[in-house]
Amino acid sequence: MNDIPQNTHHSDRRLTFANPRVAHISLQGQVDAPDYADAIPFEIAVPLVDLLGEPDGMRERQLLLGDKFEVIEQVDGFAFGRSVKDGYCGYLPENALCEPTRVTHWLAAPASHLYSEPRAEAPQSLGISFGSQLWVVGQEGNFAETPHGFVPAGHLQPIGRWYSDPAEVAGLFLGVPYLWGGNSHSGIDCSGLVQMALLACGMDCPADSDMQQALGQEVPAGGALQRNDLLFWKGHVAMMLDGVLMIHATGAFMATVIEPAEEAIARIREKTGGDVIARRRLG
Repeated sequence: MNDIPQNTHHSDRRLTFANPRVAHISLQGQVDAPDYADAIPFEIAVPLVDLLGEPDGMRERQLLLGDKFEVIEQVDGFAFGRSVKDGYCGYLPENALCEPTRVTHWLAAPASHLYSEPRAEAPQSLGISFGSQLWVVGQEGNFAETPHGFVPAGHLQPIGRWYSDPAEVAGLFLGVPYLWGGNSHSGIDCSGLVQMALLACGMDCPADSDMQQALGQEVPAGGALQRNDLLFWKGHVAMMLDGVLMIHATGAFMATVIEPAEEAIARIREKTGGDVIARRRLG
């Protein structure tokens, strides 16, 4: 997991490691750019940061504490680079970055806090979300010590010790507010939910629903759906909990909800005229 995808679709700005001024050195001869640069590795140093399509632009995705980010340009307080976990390219504030550390653990609880001292009564300094990655340098009592503060050790798992059921992970986000482009327990969207669920199970997963439509194998027409199957509409994705119920983060309810798939299909068709365009089974 977390290998950087190769840039094979240079027409897709989201996955092309280039902007109008500079491209990654690996794209010489493939992408025309005024300059080419090698990437400098960084790490997300804040609990949550928006990945933007342009400096001061709209949020496209979000990155979490400990996520790796490779940078080829820093200008006017912003860094342009690529998220290592999924290859998504964009801008984020330079002050959200630090030098990469030796990440050893990840937050397997829905959310937690960083504390100034290893005790429950200590002031909390930062709230962190499921999937955040941390370097554990020691342990005092029931708390793991990290460069950012102390975290309840029971909330962490070693890197490489993953969940085994994506639908179980998705269920941890039930009731979380819907946020377009969101990737955290503070707010999440449909593709963010699927990505969080798969990454937490040690499975590679792209960031947006149109990219996720290439995952797994198509469920044959008329074939029964099962747990962890993915349903796709144009611009939307949901995950099946069994043959009847699905979970998804949706603007219709502004939350992550569980509902019968047939009811959701009918509602979406009535509201938008759109129908399911793919049914994918994860390998």
